[in-house]
Amino acid sequence: MAIFINEPSHTFNEYLLIPGYSSSQCIPANVSLKTPLVKFKKGEESAITMNIPMVSAIMQSVSGDRLAVALATEGGVSFIYGSQTIEDEAAMVSRAKNYKAGFVVSGSNVTPDSTLADVVALKEQNGYSTVAVTDDGTANGKLLGIVTSRDYRVSRMELSTKVSEFMTPLEKLVTAPEGTTLKIANDIIWDNKLNSLPIVNSEGKLCYFVFRKDYDMHKQNPNELLDADKRYVVGAGINTRDYAERVPALVEAGADVLCIDSSEGFSEWQKLTIQWIRERYGDTVKVGAGNVVDADGFRFLADCGADFIKVGIGGGSICITRETKGIGRGQATALIEVCKARDEYFKETGVYVPVCSDGGIVYDHHITLALAMGADFVMLGRYFARFDESPTNKVNIGGTYYKEYWGEGSSRARNWMRYDLGGDKKLSFEEGVDSYVPYAGTLKDNVALTLSKVKSTMCNCGALTIPELQQKAKLTLVSSTSIVEGGAHDVIQKEKTTAIK
Repeated sequence: MAIFINEPSHTFNEYLLIPGYSSSQCIPANVSLKTPLVKFKKGEESAITMNIPMVSAIMQSVSGDRLAVALATEGGVSFIYGSQTIEDEAAMVSRAKNYKAGFVVSGSNVTPDSTLADVVALKEQNGYSTVAVTDDGTANGKLLGIVTSRDYRVSRMELSTKVSEFMTPLEKLVTAPEGTTLKIANDIIWDNKLNSLPIVNSEGKLCYFVFRKDYDMHKQNPNELLDADKRYVVGAGINTRDYAERVPALVEAGADVLCIDSSEGFSEWQKLTIQWIRERYGDTVKVGAGNVVDADGFRFLADCGADFIKVGIGGGSICITRETKGIGRGQATALIEVCKARDEYFKETGVYVPVCSDGGIVYDHHITLALAMGADFVMLGRYFARFDESPTNKVNIGGTYYKEYWGEGSSRARNWMRYDLGGDKKLSFEEGVDSYVPYAGTLKDNVALTLSKVKSTMCNCGALTIPELQQKAKLTLVSSTSIVEGGAHDVIQKEKTTAIK
């Protein structure tokens, strides 16, 4: 007979934190959000410790190389999506890993015969204000000049104007030869009051740009998550089908950590994938697994050797797995049970396996709740899809800007391998939707605001670290009436607009 769990499973919105004693030291400036990304033994430290408890979802509409750089700059890790060719994913990883080295491959390129309209379209597409002009319009073509925002005025020029008419030509540029060190490149930038310095080889072909802002960014971003070579830490998604080809390519590209991307991880497919990695790389290649929603699933993947384990089935904003297949569990209940199993596993084995809460985050305070319930970090999709750095288009609908956002189980993504159960290589039915999310600006500004809320709530609980929060937190279930009471009610709110005088 089937096993029945008669107590309802709960979501984050059904819980509140009860404030605890706050000492005079409990101020946001004193809060540390450092958290382990991969497993470690008792008395040791994790091989990768993040400075903030946030990672981005393994999704086409979320995690490209631009977002990987932006999130690592803030102290988190992005998992570049695996539902693309092995070559393309490895190239994304490589671009992100090489970015912080200071030598940046040009992301926007045109030919002299391109038009102002092409330049404007490129800037709208990727946000880059420096455009390289090369003979063939590629990032490594012969450099003929550059275009920056100082070279044109859209309001005073025809969009059909050729780039050759307004670009800054090569003879007026300061360049440096291939092999120039980053220190010397930065000295040239400062001595010549430049914003960017093209690096060219002996044949005059563009190799890289070095940007003044990269030097400034390093000083302004103390939470940057860097590897031993001062490059950004970057993650990448894999599947349980082509791992024998994909994993070596991603490792060669420099990926610091991998994660099996699957809607349901309690399977032999994940065991075989982890086993293959361990046999060939030992513990040098870090790989997360999931997703699971109970203690049995956690224990299985922990015994398989997963470096971290993701929790959550069906709780994502674009996920319809529960609706189409009838499997899943309320995210809060699933997380509480798995984290309890994680602690028991640690007591038994002396191995701490970090838990990632994946899905169900609607409001910023849900992140704090997830951490209090035991999560070491959270994986976010919709949250990051809203930002400039996500790979999707920004569209104007009825005067309001949105970003496109679709699930890996949607027909648009066609990521059949994520939902593969060993059958045909096709997506038989959808487990995700195609949608829009309100555009929210830059990742940096939004992450800073979100984490300020997390830190403030932690202080209310008398905690200055995530482990301390998990030890001291008191959580209470709330009724539906209490949820209504928690928001503005019984008042007529003023319009949130500024009156024109």
